[in-house]
Amino acid sequence: MSKQTYNVCFCFRRRFKLPVSEAPPEIRSLFERYSDENGVMTATNLRSFLVEVQREERTTEEEAQDIIDGHKHLSIFHRKGLNLESFFNYLFGNNNPPLSPSLGVYQDMSLPLSHYYIYTGHNSYLTGNQLSSDCSDAPIINALQKGVRVIELDIWPNASKDNVDVLHGRTLTSPVALIKCLRSIKQYAFVASEYPVVITLEDHLTPDLQAKVAEMVTQTFGDMLFCPSSESLNEFPSPESLKRRIIISTKPPKEYLEAKEVQDKENKSRKEKPADDEAWGKEVPSLRGGTISDYKQNSGDEDDLDDKDDTDEAERSQQNAAAEYRRLIAIHAGKPKGGLNECLKVDPDKVRRLSLSELQLEKAAVTHGKEIVRFTQRNILRVYPKGSRITSTNYNPLIGWMHGAQMVAFNMQGYGRSLWLMHGMFKANGGCGYVKKPDFLLRTGPNNEVFDPKATLPVKTTLRVTIYMGEGWFQDFKHTHFDQFSPPDFYTRVGIAGVPFDTGMMKTKSIEDNWLPSWNEVFDFPLAVPELALLRVEVHEYDMSEKDDFGGQTCLPVWELRSGVRAVPLYSKKGVKYNNVKLLMRFEFI
Repeated sequence: MSKQTYNVCFCFRRRFKLPVSEAPPEIRSLFERYSDENGVMTATNLRSFLVEVQREERTTEEEAQDIIDGHKHLSIFHRKGLNLESFFNYLFGNNNPPLSPSLGVYQDMSLPLSHYYIYTGHNSYLTGNQLSSDCSDAPIINALQKGVRVIELDIWPNASKDNVDVLHGRTLTSPVALIKCLRSIKQYAFVASEYPVVITLEDHLTPDLQAKVAEMVTQTFGDMLFCPSSESLNEFPSPESLKRRIIISTKPPKEYLEAKEVQDKENKSRKEKPADDEAWGKEVPSLRGGTISDYKQNSGDEDDLDDKDDTDEAERSQQNAAAEYRRLIAIHAGKPKGGLNECLKVDPDKVRRLSLSELQLEKAAVTHGKEIVRFTQRNILRVYPKGSRITSTNYNPLIGWMHGAQMVAFNMQGYGRSLWLMHGMFKANGGCGYVKKPDFLLRTGPNNEVFDPKATLPVKTTLRVTIYMGEGWFQDFKHTHFDQFSPPDFYTRVGIAGVPFDTGMMKTKSIEDNWLPSWNEVFDFPLAVPELALLRVEVHEYDMSEKDDFGGQTCLPVWELRSGVRAVPLYSKKGVKYNNVKLLMRFEFI
């Protein structure tokens, strides 16, 4: 066993043994239960383990033998089966992840777009903060490569008023040419997923520049562009029917949205509350109590729903818009005059998109929760961050998802716990960027009733999570990264993000001075709505004198978790997978 030396002062050193990764007690017990008297797990034994513990009922003995054959180099004296070391290495290896890599896109993709959560970006062109960062096609490319399906572009006249730029208006952000963004979208749109990409345009153009945009879009995308045969749709088409297509969504255009510009400017002038400077970012605002109570004091940040710039846009602005531009709009957006009741009216003859800020949704959820659910059964609801999030932070996406909102728009260029939830949600359904909404959000009862987000629901199932151990930090981090004077003291936080009843976090004890922490702790999470539950896992290093250090995180959709003992890879704050850091965990539904 090798040793590691830390300098404590000029003349004093501390030496620590570097432990070797060994199977924890429960893994030893499982091996003994499923191996023969010679301490060998044969293909027959391994198949029994895979069926009974891992819940892989369809596993064949031939597949079990393939696993054994892949680990023969670790078990040269037991070529007919696995010994304890090779069994442990199989469980803790890269071929035993918590989500099935072979599952792929398995959900029904033939339903209208309104039946899916869609991976949605906000101000997708910004490289950093909302006030002074550069505008570029680079964050658009990065988002598309991660599977994001909705890209937002704010389009403005350039300095000479003869072309179109993308920038965050009335701020110090430097512009990028619209044509550059469009060409990058075309190149990278379907790298991560074949399902459609929606471009939402915030339009601040004159009719002649709208005509120029129409020409750019048409020439850039050609046959990829989806143009509806009529100006309004009775029902949205399906993701399956729109594979490898580009869709344009915007409000019916006006010459200039002066009122909007003033409102934007006012929002940007407000200072965002300083975020918690812990290494892993601010905690996700709780939904307990029914809505985002953490934001109540900020309710003045947004105007009411009947803002001047949103009144009957569909009726008042069409005559000013270039006809070529209007024909491109497949998903019409806008807020009708008359406040919340008018906004949420469902038209049986046409569908549309409604946009609400996170705070407008917060208010609406208090008084019109079921009406929002009913609206989103046919129409699309987009939720976007409040204007004072100048550092590109995000909000809790669950308040949108539990009300059926399809486009919960996030600042993808940032990082933090809220964004980790977004990453976790869209790991589901093969990472294609579309996740079918739970059936209860799409159903209408015999008396026209719909799901009530405020209702107290019974527990459907309990997720039992066992955290055995972790490894990989010694390989992926400098040896003094966590502590200058000793090995790290790791602990794990684990919990659920979901509807208010399901939400909560727990933590393990800290394991002192160990690069290979072994916790062996069990946590139970009763779930009323497992269809919307995301498993949160975070590892931190305890620091007595300073804030704890970040050691990795992941977020996983509970409805796709594989039962049994699994190797769970961890990710950086920015969502990049570590090379070696992972946890050995067990998942059981009881």
